[in-house]
Amino acid sequence: VQLVESGGGWVQTGGSLRLSCAASGFSFGDYDIGWFRQAPGKEREGVLCISRRGGTTYYANSVKGRFTISRDNAKNTVYLQMNSLKPEDAAVYYCAKDNIVRTDTCPKGSGSFGSWGQGTQVTVSS
Repeated sequence: VQLVESGGGWVQTGGSLRLSCAASGFSFGDYDIGWFRQAPGKEREGVLCISRRGGTTYYANSVKGRFTISRDNAKNTVYLQMNSLKPEDAAVYYCAKDNIVRTDTCPKGSGSFGSWGQGTQVTVSS
């Protein structure tokens, strides 16, 4: 199982970035995929999850209306579109695979996620 994030970088406040999470080594379409982030000195927090059926679960209220998640099962890739970025969005962003095959919706918490990628850095300047 391998997850590889890309697309991070530097952006000014109000800008946009699209992160990608390329997956391999498992039946991609069977699993929920989540995006998480960790800023320096802070705990890792959940951002968004997309279920195997394409449903969205927001873990961070602060990104509602600005971030969206999507998946392309043909490409084994999940995307995180981040708009109207703020300095407080700066962090290392990780994707992870839910270790449980679920029927419909993402889990409520992050405890069942594993197989973390190496992360991609997002920097937002004010």
